[in-house]
Amino acid sequence: MANVAFIGLGVMGYPMAGHLKEKGGHQVTVYNRTAEKAEKWVAQYGGSMRRTPAEAADGADFVFCCVGNDDDLRAVTTGENGVLSGMKKGAILIDNTTASAEVARELAEACAAKGCGFIDAPVSGGQAGAENGVLTVMCGGEEETFAKAKPVIDAYARMVGLMGPAGSGQLTKMVNQICIAGLVQGLSEGIHFGKKAGLDIEKVIDVISKGAAGSWQMESRYKTMNKGEYDFGFAVDWMRKDLSIVLSEARRNGANLPVTAVVDQFYSEVQAMGGKRWDTSSLLARLEK
Repeated sequence: MANVAFIGLGVMGYPMAGHLKEKGGHQVTVYNRTAEKAEKWVAQYGGSMRRTPAEAADGADFVFCCVGNDDDLRAVTTGENGVLSGMKKGAILIDNTTASAEVARELAEACAAKGCGFIDAPVSGGQAGAENGVLTVMCGGEEETFAKAKPVIDAYARMVGLMGPAGSGQLTKMVNQICIAGLVQGLSEGIHFGKKAGLDIEKVIDVISKGAAGSWQMESRYKTMNKGEYDFGFAVDWMRKDLSIVLSEARRNGANLPVTAVVDQFYSEVQAMGGKRWDTSSLLARLEK
């Protein structure tokens, strides 16, 4: 059992912190910008809450963050009353936010200066993966630090891998989002085409999902896509945030991402349709409008 702090109780962080308490058996202290959410978490799982990130991190062996973006992350880590002002020497900061590789490297340096470890650890698997404790976690950091952090991360994950030095976890998450963007667009066009051709989509997917076209997106989303149901899952707003990070990194490293750039614009059209909070599979709705 370890003393753990968890900063950020959104749709992902709330159940992840719960798994650390219930499955991991750790002593968990939480902080959330909206105190009511932290109070609800404590009522459900036990543990305790604090008024600032620094107070939550005080005495913790591991400090987890899962917030919105780079600016939010800097605010709760290196900002006033951020976790780094409360962390003890030897503690490890584990960031589950999908953020830039740049901010990951910044935090690695800031942690090292304080005598703390750092792992950037963005996740894949969506809200359902967080709730069921079966997320895929892509990590960046030093091997020794990762070896200490992995047994704790395991509480909410089914796959945890070290991809390289600080920032490598975030870069791997970018690869993940690039692949998903193209897959969802292809699946949307396939279903759209099948409908226009008068095919039974259930029968079509039952067959092709067993072949080379099969994917998690196909098996997990085709039924709701076929019904035009998108009010769940990983929101379009979040995907556009992630793709903006991807495209910014591509401009820096010279990667050519024409499909990703086009799909990002398609998602902007879905936002304009009122689909900001729709699941990312709502690319089909754009084709059928």
